[in-house]
Amino acid sequence: MSDSPRLDRLKLEDLRLTEWTSCGGCAAKWGKDLLAGLVDELPSSLDPSLLVGLAPFDDAAVYRLGPDLALVSTTDFFPPLVDHPADFGAIAAANACSDVFAMGGRVVLAVNVAAFPEHFPREAIVAIFDAASAVVAAAGGSIAGGHTIRNPEPIFGLAVQGVVHPDRIFRKDGARVGDVLVISKPLGTGIVLAGGSDSDKRAAIEGMKTLNRAASELLQSTPGVHAVTDVTGYGLAGHGWEMAERADATFEIDSHALPTYAGALDAAQRGVRTGGDARNRTAVGAHVEVAGDATPHIDAIVFDPQTSGGLLAAVDPAHVESLTAGPFTAIGRVVAGPAGLRIV
Repeated sequence: MSDSPRLDRLKLEDLRLTEWTSCGGCAAKWGKDLLAGLVDELPSSLDPSLLVGLAPFDDAAVYRLGPDLALVSTTDFFPPLVDHPADFGAIAAANACSDVFAMGGRVVLAVNVAAFPEHFPREAIVAIFDAASAVVAAAGGSIAGGHTIRNPEPIFGLAVQGVVHPDRIFRKDGARVGDVLVISKPLGTGIVLAGGSDSDKRAAIEGMKTLNRAASELLQSTPGVHAVTDVTGYGLAGHGWEMAERADATFEIDSHALPTYAGALDAAQRGVRTGGDARNRTAVGAHVEVAGDATPHIDAIVFDPQTSGGLLAAVDPAHVESLTAGPFTAIGRVVAGPAGLRIV
């Protein structure tokens, strides 16, 4: 996706959004344990039309509107993780739309959720909004408004609404022993942005701006898809654990098959880590085993918080070839054993 032409005319190349914030992207999420504790205290809904809510939680809420139609509802927002305003807007929009695609839905509508310092450049805000609008349009929807408040640090994201057939919802639960695990994007966005070269960062940014629409539509047309989620702030370890726990099985991950962004493994070997890495290890480290012959430093990739990451799916092996002919890479399998991840 190209940068906003309006931004190009305004010559804001010297603006560095990351200088306005202390942390950015999905790494800004609260720790998994703390968030889970808060969610557990929320009241459960008694509305039978709420097909997917907090018990158990998933990537988005789903509400039945009729026999053949359900609403998919989600929101996601964060501080800047990149410097260019158009990149920030595009990544935030792609990330917010991803939850709808992870549920097997189609994006139809979005509203902006925004907060900016009072003296934040107006031209940068315009560029963020323009880029987000273009991404939502590419996702198949429209931006229909939003809400903006004052805040010491810039924050941007969207509340996204989609639709899905009630009988064709993708969920985190459902993976079966024997399934193949596939992922649609490389890993390592956090590490690359923290310690990669300029060219490495550019490649990761382009990956984060890429929608999961095509990957989701391919999954929707493929038989034998048993469980799906998108990999974001809790990393492959955290989001994989959620699926493995619900399957009561072991997710065996082939470290040599994991796709990574250029520069990610090199940065990991140099000791580059983000704050989200430590939080993810605290939350799910006890459920992740790394074998001695696994790729060196692969744990840093597995625990690395992702922003606008790929879709992770558990699929019947008979139908994997059509997925790997597209954007997906086979990275492991579901095997009998205690719930958890084993990296080999």
